[in-house]
Amino acid sequence: MRPFNPAADRNKAVILERLVTVFAPMRRVLEIGSGTGQHAVHFAASLPHLQWQPSDLARTIADMDLWLSEANLPNVAEPLSLDVTNGPWPLPEPNSANAFDGIYTANTLHIISKAHVAAFFVRVGEILKPGGRLVVYGPFKYDGTFTTPSNEAFDGQLKTRDPVSGIRDFEWVDEMARAEGLEIFQDHAMPANNQLLVWERRNLGPIGAG
Repeated sequence: MRPFNPAADRNKAVILERLVTVFAPMRRVLEIGSGTGQHAVHFAASLPHLQWQPSDLARTIADMDLWLSEANLPNVAEPLSLDVTNGPWPLPEPNSANAFDGIYTANTLHIISKAHVAAFFVRVGEILKPGGRLVVYGPFKYDGTFTTPSNEAFDGQLKTRDPVSGIRDFEWVDEMARAEGLEIFQDHAMPANNQLLVWERRNLGPIGAG
C-alpha cells in the first residue's frame, strides 16, 4: 500500500495555484524532501512543461517510488537520494545546459536542525541557475514573533519531539539566502498559518562574475 501524507494532500491545491505562476518560466525543478512523492505527482501532472526531479533521503525512496511508478508521468525523473549535509551534490552546475532553474521544498526547514537549514542554502547556492527561483513552503516567524498562537504551540510540539527542530525566523533564513545570491521575490500567506516564500537568484551571468 502506498504511504499517504494527509498534510501534502490538503495543501497541494493551494500550493499549485502559486506554482503555476512562479514556475511558469522554469523548465527543470528539483524538489528537496519529496517524502511520499504526492506533491511531485500532483505538480508534475498539472505543470507538464516542467521536468520534475524528486529527491529525499535514501530511506524514503522505496515508498516514494510507489507513488511515482503508479503515476508514470513522462516529466518526472527517477528520485534521487540527496542529503543536505553531504555536498556538493552530484548534480549539474548552475551554468550547465541541464542546470535546475527551480528548486522547491515543503515542510522541511522546521523539522531539520539549524545546521541542516544552513547546509540546505549552501546546496541551493551550488546548483540553482542564475535567474532561477527557490520556493519554500512552511511556517515561519517574523521579527522573532510567531504569526499565530497555534504556530507557537506547534513550535513547542516540534521541540518536544526533537530539540533541534523548530519554526525558523524569516530574517535568519533570508540572510542565508542572500549570502547565496538570492533575493526575496514573493512572500505569500497561505492557509493553516503557512507561508510560501519565493527567492530569485540574481542573474549575473557566470557564477563569480561581476
